[in-house]
Amino acid sequence: MATLISVASGKGGVGKSVVSANLALALAKSGRQVILADLDVGGADAHIMFGELNPAVTLTDFLNKRVNRLDEAAIPVTVHPNLRLIGGTGETLATANMAFARKKRLMKQFRELEADIVVIDIGAGTNFHALDFFLMADIHLAVATPEPTSVLDLYRFIKLAAIRRVLACFLARSPMSDVLSNRDFTSVEEVIEVAGATDAGGRDVAAAALQSFRPELIINRASGSSQVNVLYLRKILHQYVGGDLTLLGEIPDDPAVGQAVRKFLPVIEAAPQSLAAKSLLAISAAVEQLVLASAGRSKEQMTELEEKQTRVLLSTSVFSQAPQASLSMNSEVLPPSSEPVQPACTDRIQNTSGLIA
Repeated sequence: MATLISVASGKGGVGKSVVSANLALALAKSGRQVILADLDVGGADAHIMFGELNPAVTLTDFLNKRVNRLDEAAIPVTVHPNLRLIGGTGETLATANMAFARKKRLMKQFRELEADIVVIDIGAGTNFHALDFFLMADIHLAVATPEPTSVLDLYRFIKLAAIRRVLACFLARSPMSDVLSNRDFTSVEEVIEVAGATDAGGRDVAAAALQSFRPELIINRASGSSQVNVLYLRKILHQYVGGDLTLLGEIPDDPAVGQAVRKFLPVIEAAPQSLAAKSLLAISAAVEQLVLASAGRSKEQMTELEEKQTRVLLSTSVFSQAPQASLSMNSEVLPPSSEPVQPACTDRIQNTSGLIA
């Protein structure tokens, strides 16, 4: 089974696709079989990074059943034999309005590809498409730049991802979905309070979901004059979201990156001695350690965790007394992906002055 690595950002234009392409190539150079999949709806451009200006087959062909297997959509790239590419769809109804259950099936198909690692380049923003695909991976990488707008959008993204993760924990498997499905939550604590009031074990389940949510931060285009105060960012995320964030690495602002893009090559191939390339290779080495740790989690441990959560959720009769929501929800479906997420998360942070050093 392939390890899935999702790469996302709260704001567009931060270099997420550049990071994804270089990371995928670096992992391939380390000897692993790697697939780079582009799920950036409306902004698919991973193929450009490798000079594949018009891919013969893309993810759209698989979604529209013009090819039968997802593996058929993975095309080789010339820079390295261990790397293949699944080109993006652009913005189509097949992806923009994909139901939650279908997203789960697609990610399962990614996991079953003949590869060691699948790097998934996910679109920027806080829509359900980005949040769900980000959360369904094994390793979560968030990319930001030191600009205040990027840092604030990163905070919004991580906060909404945490809310979505906790909601999915309940909505996918328990009768508590009737209580939670039609609420619009603006904080993780609000979800936990409602869950705890409905079921005595609800808080424990939510806490377990948050404890396992450990996104990794990559700062791109870093410079000496403007740096992200990672300690402060971790503090506010822990205080207001309940999750944690680890700085995986920083990539300096380097003209070699832009020059490499114009050559249709990742910078680690076009300018391997540049500062940006060396930083990206160091990040790749750190990601390899995360992959090893992820693969080391035994199947028995995961099964035990799922069984424990199920016992907590079903051990009380309170569910039978819970008020029925006006609209029923299928146990496999979260709120419709076409409904926009409201990033109402500036209620506690009025500015980002403490986040930028």
